[in-house]
Amino acid sequence: MPEPAETNQENGKIKAKVKVPVWVLISLLASLFIASLLTVLDHYELFSVGKPFLMAFRWIFIAIVVIYAYYKKSLTTWILISMIVGAEFGYDFPQIGVKMQIISKIFLRLIKTIIAPLLFATLVVGIAGHSNLKQVGRMGWKSLVYFEIVSTIALFIGLFAINISKAGVGVVVPDVVNQSEIAQVTPVSGSDLILHIFPENIARAIYEGQVLQIVVFSIIFGIAVALIKDKYRSPMVRFTEALAETMFKFTQIIMYFAPFAVFAAIAYSIGHMGLDILVNLFKLLATLYVSLIVFLLVVLLPVAWIFRIPVKKFLNKVAEPVTIAFATTSSESALPIAMERMEEFGVPRKIVAFVMPTGYSFNLDGTTLYLSLATIFVAQISGIHLPFEKQLLIVFTLMLTSKGVAGVPRASMVILLGTAASFGLPTWPIYIILGIDELMDMARTSVNVLGNCLATAVIARWEKEFNPA
Repeated sequence: MPEPAETNQENGKIKAKVKVPVWVLISLLASLFIASLLTVLDHYELFSVGKPFLMAFRWIFIAIVVIYAYYKKSLTTWILISMIVGAEFGYDFPQIGVKMQIISKIFLRLIKTIIAPLLFATLVVGIAGHSNLKQVGRMGWKSLVYFEIVSTIALFIGLFAINISKAGVGVVVPDVVNQSEIAQVTPVSGSDLILHIFPENIARAIYEGQVLQIVVFSIIFGIAVALIKDKYRSPMVRFTEALAETMFKFTQIIMYFAPFAVFAAIAYSIGHMGLDILVNLFKLLATLYVSLIVFLLVVLLPVAWIFRIPVKKFLNKVAEPVTIAFATTSSESALPIAMERMEEFGVPRKIVAFVMPTGYSFNLDGTTLYLSLATIFVAQISGIHLPFEKQLLIVFTLMLTSKGVAGVPRASMVILLGTAASFGLPTWPIYIILGIDELMDMARTSVNVLGNCLATAVIARWEKEFNPA
């Protein structure tokens, strides 16, 4: 029997702190050790175990993991464990796994219904509710300066990483790559990028999920509400406050579905691609993951220290949205819960509402790092030598083209194809990258979410309004 729950005060709420029974922890470690040992012995043919026997031991381990999650009673724990169960299910039953994508798509659709009203309500309340238009301007230029510095460093880290690993040299093209899977895209011009920021029809922007256009409309609407008479402003502010609270509660309800969506997304990914494709392109995949880890350690961690952000508490708050982003490969799926968690962390709602959605268009750290890395990979696999000065030119080009296109379908593919065409690089290697793009997208999307969560805390500290719980 579990021991009585302990309670602690956090953010004004009483939360249960449940202890997991010792027997569960011992069983968890023992089953993990046995399953791992038998897998290694069977792989190196030191002891013939048999696939059914190995699979049975893996599922015993997973059953104990589920028991552990039951005692933890944490949504984040359930989401993490859903990834493990989904990976095993997709590996053992790929025919069923490839048909489970519909479950994750349902979750993404429900999340997308939240984004527009939540952004509109929180931005209008943040601007009109405080009537501090000067602060809006300050947050705007501070956010853009921070975004530009951090994303530029990410570009250079990607450039250095691919030059060190030379992942494109000697790659064998896998047969699994299907060139028909890539969508036909057209290069986006500079004028298109500028026009893309401003909505011509707010209903269309909401329908297409154009986050930046919704943000621009909401900011102008909030300024307009702040400038009208109090008898008109007050009811509008009360309405948007009520709408914001309702959408946050709506988010909490949808998040109960998250573990099932994460399970389905991982099962589909493993069932659809299998594990064989990792062999040929492991070097490229490892280069991206290692460079993203380096970015986290040498850029974002020092930023957190400089701005006195409590790292441990921050990581506890972002674990849930980052995990969801990793499993679903969608930044949008994590946006509502990320906004809620950062507000709990001590960032004022008006800052979260402004910085977070703006960062989704201008501060995609993981994506910008990937773009510089992937562009040089295309040259390497094609046998084209790019002098360092031309690589720098590519980086400076990406500094401009990687901004403000988050709402463009397959944005990273659009930019990658456009960059390759601009510098005379062949596009056929992009089809090879597409083979593991989903696995790469998991990493870069989770870093995007993590970077934007940190940005809200940085701007709040810069504005002297950060109040960590």
